[in-house]
Amino acid sequence: MKEQTHLNAEQQKAVDHFEGPLLVIAGAGSGKTRIITNRIAKLLERGVLPSDILAITFTNKAADEMRERIYSLTHQKILAITFHSLCAKILRESIDSLGFRKDFTIYDEEDAFHLLKNCLQSLQMKEEKGLVKKAQQMISHAKNHLLFSLPTFAKTDEERLFATLFPIYQAKLKECNALDFDDLLSLTVELFQKDSIAKQKFQKRWSFLLIDEYQDTNMAQYAIAKILSEQHQNICAVGDPDQSIYSWRGACYENILNFDKDFPNATIVYLEQNYRSQPNILSAANSLICHNEQHYEKKLWSALERGEKVFYAKAFNEEEEASFILDRLVHHHLKDSIPFEECVIFYRTNAQSRIFEDQLIKRKIPYVIYGGLSFYQRKEIKDLLSFLRLILSDSDLLSFLRTIQIPKRGFGIASINRIVHNAESEKISPLALCRKLLGSHSYPISLTSSQRKNLQQYLDTIDLLRNMMLAKVSLEDLLHAVIEKFCYLSYLQEDPETFEDRKENINALIAKAIEWQAEQENPSLFLFLEELSLLSSVEEKKRESVRLMSLHNGKGLEFSLVFISGLEEELFPHISAHNNMEEERRLCYVGMTRAKKFLYMTHAEYRFLWGTFRPMRPSRFLKEVATDFVQKCLPASILYDEPTQEQALPQGCRVYHNTFGLGTIQKVYTTSLGESYDILFERDQLTRALIAKYAKLQICP
Repeated sequence: MKEQTHLNAEQQKAVDHFEGPLLVIAGAGSGKTRIITNRIAKLLERGVLPSDILAITFTNKAADEMRERIYSLTHQKILAITFHSLCAKILRESIDSLGFRKDFTIYDEEDAFHLLKNCLQSLQMKEEKGLVKKAQQMISHAKNHLLFSLPTFAKTDEERLFATLFPIYQAKLKECNALDFDDLLSLTVELFQKDSIAKQKFQKRWSFLLIDEYQDTNMAQYAIAKILSEQHQNICAVGDPDQSIYSWRGACYENILNFDKDFPNATIVYLEQNYRSQPNILSAANSLICHNEQHYEKKLWSALERGEKVFYAKAFNEEEEASFILDRLVHHHLKDSIPFEECVIFYRTNAQSRIFEDQLIKRKIPYVIYGGLSFYQRKEIKDLLSFLRLILSDSDLLSFLRTIQIPKRGFGIASINRIVHNAESEKISPLALCRKLLGSHSYPISLTSSQRKNLQQYLDTIDLLRNMMLAKVSLEDLLHAVIEKFCYLSYLQEDPETFEDRKENINALIAKAIEWQAEQENPSLFLFLEELSLLSSVEEKKRESVRLMSLHNGKGLEFSLVFISGLEEELFPHISAHNNMEEERRLCYVGMTRAKKFLYMTHAEYRFLWGTFRPMRPSRFLKEVATDFVQKCLPASILYDEPTQEQALPQGCRVYHNTFGLGTIQKVYTTSLGESYDILFERDQLTRALIAKYAKLQICP
């Protein structure tokens, strides 16, 4: 975004507002982050203590950026933090009033999945495909909506099963002294509801509260914000209901629409000047979003040059669409000197990326896909973090299950299940049960001599590493010790094909530990593990690469050249969103407002979708964009010249056929039906005989 040299009138109004509730409706590209940081700087200038200010964001990256900007403006440090990190901080201080120990472990989504699976097995239920995942989603939904039990809405057999699982799952989490991600939010609300002393303590701690992306708050986050601000009322909420696209994560955009009802004396400021996009793009986006009934009335405008209209292109199929997009991308890269990293191809579903990847590879254009597997979800990283968790606590069931066979110790699934079952019966941890096993030869579970020896070595190693932790060795040394003592590299070498890549990932984890420890005043293993648990993804930025990403991943980003592909009914808007059309339209609006200079919106007449070639209808969103701001172009008419009937195409000529794609004429001859060609098509490397007057061939340059 173009850097502003001053604040406009509305921005200044938001910055100067002092006490009382403030809602900032910040349109796309309106300098939202700059307003938040300048507002905080103004509070500090007025004498508000840094410790009295709490800024809440939705990503660690946004929190880091906010802290850095404020420090560069004021040389003071304030607490800028995500909702989940804030709740972890609150619960570390006060969770004991809910019956948990303060050294609780945070389980990520995979950990929680395996624990829920274990709970299902304890009910001796047959694990049907997708059942655990469905249960996990329903429990997550319940926690985010502050439904502390499920029976209230359990109607079907499936829902009743989930209602039965919920308390068992929660009891198991408590037994492991662990919280899942949703617990961080819901238990914080429960803490405030049950412990008035804790609630008042945190209400007094921060007298000024700022929340970014308020339209993305779920019911639990909304409740936390209201409780923390109910005494002083100094809450500043910043966001844009037209960019609320995460209802599937539990976000309730109604929270921002109802802000003036929750805080009747609120000041509302509209930021409508856009510093990112050229006016034609903004006008097109405005004409689309006005079809939504539920939104704050605002109209983005820009003082930049009007620029190009939005390009609309229709392709025969997804291959032609991808080919057109990449041709246009290369054209702008060469003609307008737009770097590859300033180009993005958006799609509604990740499955659409394949065709673009294929063509990018063929053209040797570098690219990077956003939203891939997180660094911290890779097997080798999960393994090492599980060992570290066991060093911290014997209670961690999932870490025990993950590590007991790394490397192999001769325990089958049945043996491990017996250990877990007996531990549950005796209400002790699996590690405590293992120690008991080794201390007695008369215990109901019998071990072979080899199992006994290997188990003793496993426990001795954990004890050794725990003593190293208590002696406060560095995280680097502790990680090296884990790798060495558990012979982890030898274990990874069992799969030589992936060994080098996994080893590089381990080295990256060690580097992370070194960097993290150097930045901390009081580093500890559990704080390190907490931070890694809170990192939902790691962005591995590759410069000089075209960006491929789903529209949901585009939020907060901007590019000189934007392509929104696959604008077809049932694809975008998606077939699963027929009851949430306004959010699909907001998603399209978000994609459009990522563009600074050039915006293309494309669709295909036919697409291989859900296992078959299907005729596709253009998306309704294409019709809703005002035609005044659109210029139509057909890929065929841009890339190819249609021959007249009199033209005879020569041997060796490259042509395009709507069904078979690109090909080269191998032979020219005359039949009773007229001029004919044998054409070798590139897609399937088959030669086909076609009659010129029926083939409707287009000449490629």
